[in-house]
Amino acid sequence: MTERLNHKLDTSKLKTIKDIKNVFDTMGLIASMGEDNEQYEVAKEYFTIPYKHPEIKGSFQLPRKSLEEISQEFDEKIDKQIEDVEYKFAQLKYYQEYQFSKKITKIIEDIEYAKEHGQFPVKLTVGDLCCSNVGISSTVDWSTEFRIGKDEVGYWDIKPNIKVYLKKKPNVIVRYFTKLLLDFTWKDK
Repeated sequence: MTERLNHKLDTSKLKTIKDIKNVFDTMGLIASMGEDNEQYEVAKEYFTIPYKHPEIKGSFQLPRKSLEEISQEFDEKIDKQIEDVEYKFAQLKYYQEYQFSKKITKIIEDIEYAKEHGQFPVKLTVGDLCCSNVGISSTVDWSTEFRIGKDEVGYWDIKPNIKVYLKKKPNVIVRYFTKLLLDFTWKDK
C-alpha cells in the first residue's frame, strides 16, 4: 500500500536534532511511500498516516455565482463602457462641430472685412489674449526685459525681442553652446 507523503507533520513530536533529521530523511523528495519501505516506520512516527484532507474553510460565500451570471455581469459592464465611450465621442463631435463653425464664421467675417477695407484686420495676440479689433495700420513691436538689479554686466538677447540681464557673465563654453544650441547671444553692457 502506498501512502501520500503530504501528511500533516506532528510538530509536538520533534524534540531533538535527530528527530528533525529523521523527518528530512523520510521525506526524501518522493511523492509516496509504501509500508514495505524501510523508512515507513520512521515516517509513521512523525506524520499522521493515513492523511485526511482538511475541509476547506474560508471566506467563500456559498452558493457562488454560476458561469452564466458572471458572463452576464461582464457583458453588462462592457455594454456600459461602450455606452460611455459612445457618449463621450458624441460630446467631442458636438464640440468639434461648434469650434469648426465658430472658426469658419470668423474667416468669413475677415474676408468681408477685407472686401470693405482692402486689407485683413490686424491681429495682436499675446499668449491666449487675442486683440483682433485693434485698428493699427503698422506692425506692432514689443520687447520684454528681465532684470535682476542695477549692477548687470550684460544680457542674453533671445529672439525676437527678449532680454535677460545677469549680474555675472557666463563663461566661454556656456556662451558658445547657448549660441549654438539655443541661438541666444550674449551682449556685454
